[in-house]
Amino acid sequence: MTPSQSAYWQEFCAATGHDRAPDDVFAFGDSPELADELLALVLIDRKKATASHSRWYEPGGDPLPKPGDLALVLDGRGEPACIIKTSRVDRHPIKDTTEEFAWVEGEGDRSLAWWMDAHIDFWTREAAREGYVFDTGQDAIFHRFDRIWPLPAAPLGK
Repeated sequence: MTPSQSAYWQEFCAATGHDRAPDDVFAFGDSPELADELLALVLIDRKKATASHSRWYEPGGDPLPKPGDLALVLDGRGEPACIIKTSRVDRHPIKDTTEEFAWVEGEGDRSLAWWMDAHIDFWTREAAREGYVFDTGQDAIFHRFDRIWPLPAAPLGK
């Protein structure tokens, strides 16, 4: 972690009593602009899920997220922005994504059609960079989470 990421994590630990390193440190998307766009949705508690191609978790890759994991989410410049806690992880073919998951992921108009178009574009770019052929029959990891830091603002009048 960078010094600013470490300081942010230590502030979280001091405030919550948490005493271990984050399970993951990442930014959403594949560009600074997309990272900031998706982060903004997390910070207003609209985006509560994400999906990653299963290739990232093959032997030698990233460990699969699991319920209870804590991740430090970064903005498009690599600066710490929030901490999320995994609540559920599913694995299934991309083509079997549900309307409900698309809604919870919170992007675009929240429809399954929008979700498919955006994610097919994303995974096609990823496949071109990494040298594999993408298709919607491949598995993805469907990761649900809650933002736990900074704490959501209390409603006015409470």
